[in-house]
Amino acid sequence: MILGILLSGRGSNFAAIAENVLTGKLPCEIGCVISNVSSAPGLERARYWGLNSYFLDPTAKDRVAYDAEVIKKLRAHNVDYVCLAGYMRLLGAEFVNAFPNQILNIHPSLLPAFPGLHAQRQALQHGVRFSGCTVHFVDTGLDSGPIILQAVVSVLPDDTEESLSARILKEEHRIYPEAIRLLCERRVQVEGRRVRILP
Repeated sequence: MILGILLSGRGSNFAAIAENVLTGKLPCEIGCVISNVSSAPGLERARYWGLNSYFLDPTAKDRVAYDAEVIKKLRAHNVDYVCLAGYMRLLGAEFVNAFPNQILNIHPSLLPAFPGLHAQRQALQHGVRFSGCTVHFVDTGLDSGPIILQAVVSVLPDDTEESLSARILKEEHRIYPEAIRLLCERRVQVEGRRVRILP
């Protein structure tokens, strides 16, 4: 199984995935790493590890044209699954339809609660007792695709957005590689909006 990684920033979830791949804990390979930001630390990390790494400049391109460029690069590396790792661009319908149930994302809340930006801030503002993170397939909605795995994190009375984010991030680094492992083992079955994890 070959992964394609899309990132825009530090790429900490990419690093968690890559470390599992490079140490043989995940039976797959990373075909390429693509960023829409030339200075993304995640892209530098990918280059350090010797991975196929690309900055694709979105300047002066509309979403359809840029998505088509990214799709072309992913297909050139025979990617089976696309992993979003802090990729700060919305994917158009053409992109999603090019990889049906093959695009993964991780979101810092227990979806369907608190989709979109600043999920940790939303959790604190609503006074929830538990938050967490969700690995899900990407569809054409906002953080609305079928859920693969979730991890629960307690919200403490004195939590700040930063402290809650840090604890959630630790769980993100655990369950994102785990979701990929389930895919490698062909144990993920999508049934409508539900995902069944096979034994």
